[in-house]
Amino acid sequence: MERNKSIEVQRCISRCLPEFSHVNHYWDRSRQVVVAKILPGEFYMTRDNVTIATTLGSCISACIWDKEANIGGMNHFMLPLTDKKAHEVNWGKRGIASDATRYGNFAMEHLINVILKNGGKRENLLAKVFGGGKVLNQMTDVGKRNIDFAMHYLQMENITIDTTDVGDLYPRKVIFEPTGGRAFVKKLYNLQNDTIAQREKDYSKNIEKDNVDGEVELF
Repeated sequence: MERNKSIEVQRCISRCLPEFSHVNHYWDRSRQVVVAKILPGEFYMTRDNVTIATTLGSCISACIWDKEANIGGMNHFMLPLTDKKAHEVNWGKRGIASDATRYGNFAMEHLINVILKNGGKRENLLAKVFGGGKVLNQMTDVGKRNIDFAMHYLQMENITIDTTDVGDLYPRKVIFEPTGGRAFVKKLYNLQNDTIAQREKDYSKNIEKDNVDGEVELF
């Protein structure tokens, strides 16, 4: 059976919030857990025993969870912020660029708001921050800007930063267990940096040429 069609995966998708049903879920045999793998511009939140995974170059992922309510999630954004207003941005679907969550200010706000809406309490939130690598020497150091933004945003929201693994020259694979707050980070020393950098460049080009329409509800 394909690992994304297992009974466990189907059960997980039936329980997750509708806005996350398009995310790539698969069964990890070694960890015996369903994994939700997010791409640039996506985020995921759950209170179930689901692991969230992503791979980062210059992008940032903030892993935020409620230490008491056992609920949390991860985002993956590639640019710090935008001046656009909420009614000027839209949510994308897998394979279609998202105008909102490519930017850190929306990606952070939406992840926090979804956690709070589903039972989390702001005073119990903790955060781990990963990514922001300078994966190619000739690139503008977007990673540094992303790191600075994420740290400043969490400070302004009075959310305690539990752990960070940011900067450096290498891509990272990040695995996060949102119900307990455990995270695992592997620096991809042997992965060609061009792979991650090219993916981020392609994503940036796609979202820059897409029209912005629709609305997003903030709460």
